[in-house]
Amino acid sequence: MRLLVGLGNPGARYERTRHNIGFMAADAIVRRHGLPPFRAKFQGEVTEGLIGGVRTLVLKPQTFMNLSGDSVGAAARFYKIEPREIAVLHDELDLAPGKLKVKQGGGAAGHNGLRSIDANLGPDYWRVRLGIGHPGAKELVLAYVLQNFAAEEQSSWLPALIDAIAEATPLLAADDVASFMSKVSTILNPRPPKPPREAVKPEG
Repeated sequence: MRLLVGLGNPGARYERTRHNIGFMAADAIVRRHGLPPFRAKFQGEVTEGLIGGVRTLVLKPQTFMNLSGDSVGAAARFYKIEPREIAVLHDELDLAPGKLKVKQGGGAAGHNGLRSIDANLGPDYWRVRLGIGHPGAKELVLAYVLQNFAAEEQSSWLPALIDAIAEATPLLAADDVASFMSKVSTILNPRPPKPPREAVKPEG
């Protein structure tokens, strides 16, 4: 079984903020793969179903970001899911907007949601890092992540990234992280079609 966690803050106030890109991705995954509606459990909202033939639990903690680990830990313990079977989708300041990287383990890099999960589970889960860019100075970070995405972002790279993640999620659920990253990249940056070959004219 796989556990996919989207991080964010609960409530309408935070719905379109940069910190909630993990929630946005989780919602898109559930829609794309026809999972049942979320229900309240594990101090969060959770749903379960098959994604690419893999039994998958999708969780959105409702504890506010800095206590996300309480919700993730409760779900993981209940289903006996190991950290290596957990992927956490979260905002990443150190990636350019619209970029995606996945890694297993590592530090929290100042992210309160990851810090809380680390405290509950250790660091060995997968981190699906969704780039939101950096405001340029440390003292601007809090206000930046709690701001809504700009209108231009909401009509350009943001929906494209979220849709690509949802489409490629069966690879993530199947533990094929390299192919997941490759497919997201290919969807976002499709190769131009090859020019048609010129017809060879018969001699004579």
